[in-house]
This record gives sequence, structure tokens and C-alpha cells, in this order.
Amino acid sequence: MAAKITELELYLWEGRDKRGKKLKGQQSGRNQNLIRAELRRQGITPTRVRRKPKPLFGGAGRPITPKEIAVFSRQLATMLKSGVPLVGSLEIIQHGSSNPRMGKMISDIRQDIESGSTLAESLAKHPVQFDELYQNLVNAGEQAGVLDGLLESIATYKERVESIKGKIKKALFYPIAVIAIAFVVAGILLVFVIPQFEETFASFGADLPAFTAMVVSISRNVRDHGLLYLMIFAAIVFGLIFAKKRSVGFQHWIDRASLKIPVIGPILEKAALARFARTLATTFAAGVPLVDALKIVSGSTGNQVYNSATKEVRDDVAVGHSLKLAMEQTGVFPHMVIQMTAIGEEAGSLDDMLNKVADFYEEEVNDSVDAMSSLIEPFVIVIIGTMVGGMVVAMYLPIFKLAAVM
Repeated sequence: MAAKITELELYLWEGRDKRGKKLKGQQSGRNQNLIRAELRRQGITPTRVRRKPKPLFGGAGRPITPKEIAVFSRQLATMLKSGVPLVGSLEIIQHGSSNPRMGKMISDIRQDIESGSTLAESLAKHPVQFDELYQNLVNAGEQAGVLDGLLESIATYKERVESIKGKIKKALFYPIAVIAIAFVVAGILLVFVIPQFEETFASFGADLPAFTAMVVSISRNVRDHGLLYLMIFAAIVFGLIFAKKRSVGFQHWIDRASLKIPVIGPILEKAALARFARTLATTFAAGVPLVDALKIVSGSTGNQVYNSATKEVRDDVAVGHSLKLAMEQTGVFPHMVIQMTAIGEEAGSLDDMLNKVADFYEEEVNDSVDAMSSLIEPFVIVIIGTMVGGMVVAMYLPIFKLAAVM
């Protein structure tokens, strides 16, 4: 039975060098005695060594984000290119991580490698952070002896994909946040402000204008049944999220419908095409066979319509069809993408052509997001002005009417 490997921990130390100068720092080790021995070997007389305390709040760390994985890939590629051994590179990255969960994961990977596992095998134990694409590329890099180059390609791929996702999220977040704030303000007016006006109007003893009466009626309805409406809305949202996660068919329907939304749909389509082209180019350039590469790509486009289309392409290519012909049969890939792919196949430079396709669509996404932001801003202002301004006008109409009669 193999001996259990003691997990490395981080220690804070204080000491003096041969000149008596005070020094302090932190170092990982299996226990305090080994830390003291290592410091003495470096010519430092330790005066204090203690385990680094964990923070009271957030000790477990925040969830590991795809952006952190991209940074990890770039750092590891840079260190390997500089000649730093793999285990040493992981140790440096681990201590430089500000997220305890990230540091713990890198520590686990390093210990697996020290036990004899390959990097790909170690990463496979963390499938949430390192998907099949990542694992296959690392495995190809290790087998070909070009791990540093492959990690650099992975880092570039991750950075570009996250950049596109960030652009889309930013574009969608702004109008959603503003509209949500508008509804909150409208709710406050309906629940707390309008009832005060309603009491004042009752003292007039006159009929209210139709618009004012409608707003007052809505206010009463929200006060009486607002909680019920909120619960129904929350149930619908959670139900849709649950159905999307559990039902591939429903997810396919949602993704297909989202592609038909004016302004937003074309951006989502271009983003899916960019991810398809970039992922296929990266995997194919790493030496992964085309059929296997398409299998990996089918789960990385971020849209079920293109995921299904990629699976159809993979099945057709597996029986001998050209990539161009297989893509044509799906009916979802634009003519430009198909033609660029055909040129790449004929010239033996498929990865280069796909990278150019990805560059083109990434630039299109950037331009479209900027244009959409400019287009949505006045639209959002109109919505807010109509909702909030309309209620304000409704409340002052009876006052104007009363002033005109007097």
C-alpha cells in the first residue's frame, strides 16, 4: 500500500541572516521542522515559524472562474517556456493565487504529478475547471513534447472566448439592470407614494381623470396581490432555468428562439460561430484527428443549435464526407464560413483558415455589441420615462383639473 502523502501547508517565518539582519517571508512545507531546516540551509537562522492562519470569512474562497483558468494557463505556459520545471511552476502559481480554492486545486494537481501522474491525468480529476477540450490538448502537448506551446494556445483560446462572453454579458447586463431598477422604482411609487395621493384625491369629492383612475387601480392591485405576483414571477423564472438545465429539447428551443431576437440574435450567432471556429482550429492544430476534434467542439459553442449541427457534421465526416459538404447539409453555417473551410481543406491549412474565421466573427461581435449599446440606451430611457413619468403625470392630472375649475 502506498504511503499517504502529507499535504503541503503555507508557513510564515521570521529570522536573521549571517549579518544579523531581520528577514521574514512565507514558504510551503510539510511541517515546521522542515521549514526551519530549509531556512538554515539558506543561511537564515529562524526565530519564529508558524502556520499561516486562514481568514475568518471567505476561507474556502470564491468559486474558480474561467478567467482564472485562462490566467493559470498563461502563467504555466510562460514559466515552462522559461525553463522552470512543471512542479516548480505549479508551486509558484499556487502561492501567487489570491483565491484559496484555486490554490488548493493547484496544490492537488502538483501532488498528483509528484506521485507520478501526468498533467493531463491530474487535470482530469477537476473536470468542472478543465473540460474535455483542455484535457485533450494538454495530453497532446505532453505526448508531442510541446506542452509549453500547447498551453500558450490554450491560454490564447481561453482569453478570446472569455473576452467574447464578457462583451455579451456586459451588453445584456446594462439594459436588464436599468429596466429592473425602473420596475423597482415603479413598485415603490405604486405601493407607498400613490396611496398618499389617493387619500388626497378622495377629499376632493370629484371624479378622477381616466388615466389617474387606471394608475390608482393598478396601485391597489399591486398592494393587494403584489406578493402573489412576485411569487408567480419567481416560480416562472426558476422553472425556466430548471427546465433549461434538465431538458436538452427545451434548451434547444430556447437557444433557437434566442437566435431570432432582433439585434441580440445576430450577436449570439456570431459568438457561437467564433467559438466553433476557434475551438476547431485550436484542437486540429494540436494534432487531434478531425472527427475527435468535432466531438470536442460540439459541446463548446455555447448554443444547442450549433452543438447539434456540429454533431451532425462529425457523423458525416466520420463516414467519409468532406468537412465543407457536411457543414452545408446542416443549413446553419453561413456561406463565408463554409467557403473558408473548403479553402483550408484544399490547401492543407484548415487551422489557419478557421482562425481567420474566428478573428472575423470576434471582431464582428465587438462591433455589434458597441452598436447595440448605443441603440439600446435611448430605448431604455424611453421605457423608464414612460413608466415613471407616466405615473407622475397621472398623480398631478387631478390637481391640474382642480386648478382649472377654481
